[in-house]
Amino acid sequence: MAKKAGKHVENARKKVEARPYKLADAAELLKKTHHTKFNETVELAINLGVDPKHSDQVVRGTVGLPNGLGKTVRVLVIAGGDKVREAQEAGADFVGGDEIVQKIMEGWTDYDAVIATPDMMRSAGKLGKVLGPRGLMPNPKTGTVTFEVAKAIKEVKAGKVEFRVDKAGIVHCAIGKIQFDAAKLAENAHAVIDAVVKAKPAAAKGKYVKKITLTSTMGPGITIDLTELEALAAAA
Repeated sequence: MAKKAGKHVENARKKVEARPYKLADAAELLKKTHHTKFNETVELAINLGVDPKHSDQVVRGTVGLPNGLGKTVRVLVIAGGDKVREAQEAGADFVGGDEIVQKIMEGWTDYDAVIATPDMMRSAGKLGKVLGPRGLMPNPKTGTVTFEVAKAIKEVKAGKVEFRVDKAGIVHCAIGKIQFDAAKLAENAHAVIDAVVKAKPAAAKGKYVKKITLTSTMGPGITIDLTELEALAAAA
């Protein structure tokens, strides 16, 4: 038998009508449904009309959130030589070469983002099975395999996030914290949606953005009105 939702959860759900909301209104409503004592993560779920089984329909990219993520991002840099000092001076939390790759392979997970220099990818390439499922594997397409270490660290610390469509055709992306102002949440959400729209594969046919839901860790899902977003896509 399914466990009955708690009183606070039920009350939160009752505040959400069964209709789509404008993004700004959805952000306001999400804050009103907040009922926990911790600073929940706010996330967008974007259902796309793509088939990720086909490589030419995979949607992925990065976007800088205008208002950041609202959390301290622990950055790990896999590098050697002069790039070690550059990474340390740029604010990397952890820097190392083969020894840190080995540490990761042994189960170490106390970091939120991973950057690697191209010359270290022969070693870092061993981490695909460990970092891949967490969405942390360095990749040139997302700017996390680069010799411009300081720039990459700065971008990640400032709120640069990566998005990638999952097997079900959905992009899940954190856009901030519930304690953010509603306007800042909406601004971050717009940035992510705009980036996903611009990342539309040429092979994608039919309706591209099918549904967008705004939610928080413990909050209800709020369906976003696609009308204003379709206008955005048309202008892109």
